[in-house]
Amino acid sequence: MTALGFVGLGHMGGNIAVRFLGAGHTVYGETRHRGEVQELEREGLQWRDTPREIAEAAEVVFTSVPTDAVLEDVASGPDGILAGLAAGKVWVDVSTVSPQASRDLARRVKERGAALLDAPVSGSVPQVQTGTLTIMVGGDEHAYARVEPILHELGTPTYIGENGQGLVLKLAINISLAVQMLAFAEGLVLADCAGVDRTRAVGVMTQSAIGSPMLKARAELVLDLPDEAWFDIALMHKDIGLALETARQLGVPTPSAAAADEVLTMARAAGYEHRDIAALFEVLAQVTSDTTHPPA
Repeated sequence: MTALGFVGLGHMGGNIAVRFLGAGHTVYGETRHRGEVQELEREGLQWRDTPREIAEAAEVVFTSVPTDAVLEDVASGPDGILAGLAAGKVWVDVSTVSPQASRDLARRVKERGAALLDAPVSGSVPQVQTGTLTIMVGGDEHAYARVEPILHELGTPTYIGENGQGLVLKLAINISLAVQMLAFAEGLVLADCAGVDRTRAVGVMTQSAIGSPMLKARAELVLDLPDEAWFDIALMHKDIGLALETARQLGVPTPSAAAADEVLTMARAAGYEHRDIAALFEVLAQVTSDTTHPPA
């Protein structure tokens, strides 16, 4: 089995580490707050104090972080991944960050004789736990061939092309994810305001032609919003922002993404930043209520 390193052990990263431990890999881990991964250590995770130590210990390094800035932070400096990354190693970044930032980092990794793959995933915690993620990979094809069997333990990986192209495809998917969720919420508010039973409406809508796997999986969350998000509003808003910027650079019109961005901004302002994207229904329902029943 391969010695793997993991920097960033939040909801997604932590569950990915569990999958690798269950498959028999040695897994070294590091995150900002060690107290959050005590259960992972009980399951066999071997703690290291810095990203550099992770890169020194592992054959393949994984990162799962929220933003470009955090990725740069774990990469750079005397305790960063780059400082411990030896020639021949592979760094697999499953984060959703900007394609340009990933390409720039890939060049720095290549200077050390190693390879960086952008490998963002489509799916949430349930898909991690069942090993059914969709994984889009950009970067050196030979490096991809080396880690492909490892990625298969998480789901279905596909080699997309050069560095950054995995991320571009992930952003393209997330435009649809946000827009589908928004359109579903909008339609459900319309039916609800007309007096249609909410539960019945969700059941029919998800069994109709619009019932994508994503909508079917989130139907119960729309009706009973959980405290713990699968994919929260803030992260989706960040991804839509990245998609809009990428589209701007390429000269591609993105009217539906712009509409989703507007409502996600509204959702964050209303305090839903860390709630699941299924909360878009509650956000639109509240706006409707405020519009139709203004304060006296």
